[in-house]
Amino acid sequence: MTGQTEALLVGGRAGAGKSSVGYEIHEQLSAVGLRHCLIEGDNLDMAYPEPWEHHLAERNLAAMWANYRALDYRRMIYTNTASVLKKVIGELTAAMGDDPQVTGVLLTCSDTTARQRLAQREIGSALDQHVERSAQMARRLDRHAPVWVHRVATDARTVADIAAEVISLTGWT
Repeated sequence: MTGQTEALLVGGRAGAGKSSVGYEIHEQLSAVGLRHCLIEGDNLDMAYPEPWEHHLAERNLAAMWANYRALDYRRMIYTNTASVLKKVIGELTAAMGDDPQVTGVLLTCSDTTARQRLAQREIGSALDQHVERSAQMARRLDRHAPVWVHRVATDARTVADIAAEVISLTGWT
């Protein structure tokens, strides 16, 4: 294993574009031949009943990152709503176990944009509930993400443009 490891943590409210931007970052970095991995944090502990008290997401991240590091990957893109909160950043970097250099990005959008995006994927009766939870999380993220975390607005922008801006913040290309 060689070189400093780096983590790009992409957070934001539901509907801000985390998954779409994460996949586009992956595509753009792949197009220029930059070695990296993409991990969707939501998938690391998606179970019922919820296993949060067991720190399963962090344990799964540690196992996945160890496997990537064994193959000499040193750059990770990680998307998850709360990934840019101070406590979560500490948990994620501890799970990585190799003191990564961290770039934090908080994707933001208006309540109107979040509602429009969520309405495209929420086909049942829970849309209003999702929109309200998204608005609450947006306020929490805005208040509690460290000042060094970059804020990137996603309203009325293409996913490719947002991803290019986020990549520029990492210094990876």
